[in-house]
Amino acid sequence: MQRPYPRGGVHPVAIIRWQTAFATLAIFTALTIFSASPTFAHAVAEGDKGYIQEITGVHFMPFVYLGAKHMITGYDHLLFLAGVIFFLYRMKDIGIYVTLFAIGHSTTMILGVYYNITMSSFLIDAIIGLSVVYKALDNMGAFQRWLGFQPNTKAATLIFGLFHGFGLATKVQEYQIAPDGLLINLMAFNVGVEIGQLLALAMILIAMSFWRRSDSFWKHAYTANVWMMTAGFVLTGMHLVGYFKNAL
Repeated sequence: MQRPYPRGGVHPVAIIRWQTAFATLAIFTALTIFSASPTFAHAVAEGDKGYIQEITGVHFMPFVYLGAKHMITGYDHLLFLAGVIFFLYRMKDIGIYVTLFAIGHSTTMILGVYYNITMSSFLIDAIIGLSVVYKALDNMGAFQRWLGFQPNTKAATLIFGLFHGFGLATKVQEYQIAPDGLLINLMAFNVGVEIGQLLALAMILIAMSFWRRSDSFWKHAYTANVWMMTAGFVLTGMHLVGYFKNAL
């Protein structure tokens, strides 16, 4: 069960004012840096792209590798996943949330590529950045204070999983996969994504388990989510800058 803040704890709004100011500075600094290279987070490795464009037919293992590689290096997906499990302790709960996320991104990734549903990768990645912001705010109990109730966290995980899947679809479409064997290759890519997700999840859980054993976890959990929120805003701003620069 998720606990957005320590039982009996108080959100130290006044104490984190300096953190908010620093986060704002970090956002504008990052926007300035990345605006010079808006394709930073969209690049597909030329070697991988060239290989995929040259082959036809079913190639199961290469696509499994590509899927796992994309998830392991997909920092936006991993940030959201880290936010989802941040306050989850029981493996049953972790399994439920990760499964919902997997169902969401698997569905839209496969359908998006198979039916050639196109959209701006910058805009979809901006939404993915906002999903990180949403989860960080949720972990900080912001929606309980602002709205007076807790939004359904399972539904949110599934819905944002759908957007993350469209993000994966835009990357896969860059490979320009041959139609021969497309469905099986997409399923292989998705298997790789799930393998990469499980590997990343294992590393995150190991790190979290060690941190939770220390007294500093509840002391710095709020601050960690402030930084996660900042990272989400940075990603969103970076992709929006890329979208408008690309539109000019």
